[in-house]
Order: sequence, then C-alpha cells, then structure tokens
Amino acid sequence: MEKSDATTIEIGETSRERKGKAPLLPGAADNAKAAAYKRGVAIFDLILRVSAAVAALAATITMGTTEQTLPFFTQFFQFQASYDDLPTFTFFVIAMSIATGYLVLSVPFSIVCIARPQVTGPRLLLILCDTLTLTLTTSAAAASAAIVYLAHNGNSDANWLAICQQFTDFCQRVSGAVVASFIAVALLIFLVMLSALALRKH
Repeated sequence: MEKSDATTIEIGETSRERKGKAPLLPGAADNAKAAAYKRGVAIFDLILRVSAAVAALAATITMGTTEQTLPFFTQFFQFQASYDDLPTFTFFVIAMSIATGYLVLSVPFSIVCIARPQVTGPRLLLILCDTLTLTLTTSAAAASAAIVYLAHNGNSDANWLAICQQFTDFCQRVSGAVVASFIAVALLIFLVMLSALALRKH
C-alpha cells in the first residue's frame, strides 16, 4: 500500500508540472512565428539589395562608357559628345559608383539579418545608410534626367538646341543610364520601407 501511495503522489506532481509548463507554449510559438516573419523580410531585402546593385552598376557602366563622334568634321572642329563634357553626367557616374559600392558592401549585413533576425543593430545601420544612398542616387538621377530632357527637346527661350537628332547613340545610352538609375532609386525606396517594417515589428 505504501508503494501504491508513493506512486500516486509522483503521478500527481508530474501532472502539475505539465500544467505549469503549458502556458509557456503559446509565447514560444509567437516568438518562432515572429522570427520566421523577420527572416522572410530579410531574405526579400537581400534580393532587392542585389537587384539595386545590378541596376546601379548598369547605370554607371552605361553612362561612363558613353561617347560618340560624328563621321564628319571640319579643318578645325571635330563633333564629339562624351559624358564628361557635362558636369552633371560626371556627378552621375560618381554618385552611382558610390551607390554600387555601398550596396555590394551591405550584402553581408543583410545576410546577418537573415541568420539573426532578432538583432536590431545591423538593421538600424542598413536603414540609415540606405536612406543616405537613396538621397544621393535620387539627386543624381533627377539632375541627369533634366539634362537628357534638354538634349532631346532643347530650350528655345535659352537658345539651347536639341542635340539628339545628331548624337543619336549618345542620347540613347544616357537615357538608358538614367532609366537604370531610377530603377535603383525605386528599389532603394523599397529597401528603406522593408527595414522600417522590420524594425517596427521588434
């Protein structure tokens, strides 16, 4: 009989222990769900970051290699157009090069956010640098877009002639570079929004 009573008491203690542990399960499940959500956001961040780097690199290379010489010339003049003839396009190449370098260097931090989604330090650093890079690329893209517009349409009030009728290849390449830069800008906007969303969930 004493053995039976002892056995009954042990079963009772095990039951109470299980009841005490049961309320902890929902919280653990919520934490796991939140971590999975943040990891998914971090993976999407990495994809957008690589895509933005490719777009910025394409804009840099396209603009930096743009040059056209017309097949006719005079004794004293040769008609040539190059990106470095205009300071705005030079600034564009420098700004997009900086953006490309930053986006490539930020990939390891994005990977850290995937491996450790609960850590806020790398995410804060990324949203700060992404915002600065977004400002730089937006200014370069907008300024270059204005020059491309003048190259296509000119300005009669300022007596600026459209040059794209003569320098067709030059205008096509700089237009393509500006389009690629705006794609990079759009992707950077999404990156900033993703980082803000991830930080809001902490």
